[in-house]
Amino acid sequence: MRGQQGKLRGGLWVASFLMLMALLAGCGGNNAANTPAAEATGGNAASAPEPAASAEPGAEPVTVKLQLKWVPQAQFAGYFLAQDKGYYAAEGLKVEILPGGPDIVPEQQVAGGSADIGVDWVASLLTSQEQEMPLVQIAQIFQKSGLVLVSKKEAGITTPADLKGKKVGNWMGGNEFEILALFDKYKLDSGKDLNFTKQGFTMDQFLGGELDAASAMTYNEYQVVLESGIKAEVLSVIDMNDEGVAMLEDNLFANKEWLEANKETAAKFVRASLKGWADAIADPEAAVDSVMKLAEEGSTTREHQLTMMTEVAKLIQPEGFDASKLGYTDAAAFQQTADIALKFGVIKTAADMNTAYTNEIVEMAAK
Repeated sequence: MRGQQGKLRGGLWVASFLMLMALLAGCGGNNAANTPAAEATGGNAASAPEPAASAEPGAEPVTVKLQLKWVPQAQFAGYFLAQDKGYYAAEGLKVEILPGGPDIVPEQQVAGGSADIGVDWVASLLTSQEQEMPLVQIAQIFQKSGLVLVSKKEAGITTPADLKGKKVGNWMGGNEFEILALFDKYKLDSGKDLNFTKQGFTMDQFLGGELDAASAMTYNEYQVVLESGIKAEVLSVIDMNDEGVAMLEDNLFANKEWLEANKETAAKFVRASLKGWADAIADPEAAVDSVMKLAEEGSTTREHQLTMMTEVAKLIQPEGFDASKLGYTDAAAFQQTADIALKFGVIKTAADMNTAYTNEIVEMAAK
């Protein structure tokens, strides 16, 4: 979704967040190249590995429904690859991968029982938890934020302080909060010191010169800019991670009631999914093969998806990151996300770190 996404503000921002949360590009990128696919359900096993010890021969597979936050693209390649390689089947699972779209809110689907596990950004989960939806995070897939502000060097923006007096775009609807935190850090009033405006889900405004700086996900919109013919050398990039205002994005969360009765099933799902992600990082070509089977015809290109997979890998397993910690939720990073969410009104009360997330399932999956 939405090379999408950041979070926080005052009361009005909360209303905006709740009304438009379905438009999140979690997908980290709702650009014109990504239109809803008709279907992305399970059953594409290509070459199954040796059965895992936890799978009981002859037993009926356990169905698990995974709700994505956007349409099939490399942002979710690990799940598609795990399906194709038979990792879910080896765990005794029948996984149905449900595509997302502009009218689908993963938290609502999982809370209502239409899905068992969902993918979304952490700020969205925090909001839903505050609304008393029975949800808990069980894994953190993206360890870094993919959100950046991109500008042409001719605009004279080399540091965030240079945004003063400039026209800066964001998709809004819950994606703006990292940007607002950035403004706050540099004591920039978004209503007085600069023109903070709504940005469409394509990069047309930026490419057409209507924006001095535009929001972009490293794995989607930024690549769209490069694919348009603009060279990286003429661009300036402000990275939310470097500025210390990053918020956690793609995670896995489950319905608490379902989880309480299905911890072993959840652990098997996470184990197979992380194996799929490890393979996707090691072999982007194979990962994109799985994606292209499900992407709506004409909605994207293999080249774009391959670049997306390469960039997504950098967020899941950043340089220097311990690969054995794939899926773990870092307490400090989660706290930073929750703090930004509270400061800018995504949530009204501080999140309870004891109930918002758990590493228990990832730890069970590692055994």
